[in-house]
Amino acid sequence: MMKKNIKHLINLNKYSNEEILELVKLGEKIYNSPKDYSDICKGKIMATLFYEPSTRTKFSFESAMLRLGGNVLGFSDANTSSVKKGESVADTIRCISHYADIAVMRHPKEGTPKLASMYSEIPVINAGDGGHLHPTQTLTDLLTIHKYKGSLENHVIGLCGDLKNGRTVHSLIKTMARFNTKKFVLISPEELTLPESLKRYLKDSCDIEIEEVRYIEQVIDQLDILYMTRIQKERFFNEEDYLKLKNSYILNNEKIENGKDDMIIMHPLPRVNEISYEVDADKRAHYFDQAKMGVYVRMALITKLLEVE
Repeated sequence: MMKKNIKHLINLNKYSNEEILELVKLGEKIYNSPKDYSDICKGKIMATLFYEPSTRTKFSFESAMLRLGGNVLGFSDANTSSVKKGESVADTIRCISHYADIAVMRHPKEGTPKLASMYSEIPVINAGDGGHLHPTQTLTDLLTIHKYKGSLENHVIGLCGDLKNGRTVHSLIKTMARFNTKKFVLISPEELTLPESLKRYLKDSCDIEIEEVRYIEQVIDQLDILYMTRIQKERFFNEEDYLKLKNSYILNNEKIENGKDDMIIMHPLPRVNEISYEVDADKRAHYFDQAKMGVYVRMALITKLLEVE
């Protein structure tokens, strides 16, 4: 079972606010001086175990390790691995522990990266498990907020789209609730509202104000941050329900006209059609900056988990 004294990143709940801020600030430091970190993982190997499709997360992790001077091995399709033969995740990670120094895992089943960490002899990073958590996307979001808003604290945050299934939303809410968020504004169709358990957590444990609305225009003038998400086809059991909701929210220039000048618009990507291309030219649109920040915060995380200086 779990080897003692190995630090993993499965859930940011296991990290203190100080540790999270340290990662965010280190990510910003690397962003400002990337050449200073170009060789610190020389000779180290990262394994990418992606049991579910990914573009940004997988590439940004690989880019992060290569920029640190390390190497990468792994798979992006479980059917090309011994999983197809019936090998368990526990056995896979036990073997990978002999081939690599750190492992990054994405899996459609909730809790699988945590299970892997219990059998691993190397640090394991959760790169997304089902509709549950996506902690490195949250770190990416935090670095983006810190860079473009100057602080993680005292913001009114609007979250729009699939709040029921969105693991990026769930991770972000749980973490930002720890940094004195003023208010969460939840914008979604009735069928895709935030899970009741998470709403209760915010109200009872964090004492944070929540407002639930159906339309962006109702609240746009309040927001410091607008976090858009897509309606996730892969989380639906039948296509009819998806087709009914997929065009619920399409952000355009008209809808953000009354937003604050210093509001930032974020999106974990990929977008389908929930943000019109015309919004890309708005100075408040930072979703592609956000994707870029993912490399630097993952560089920070890798260096911390591998304990390299």
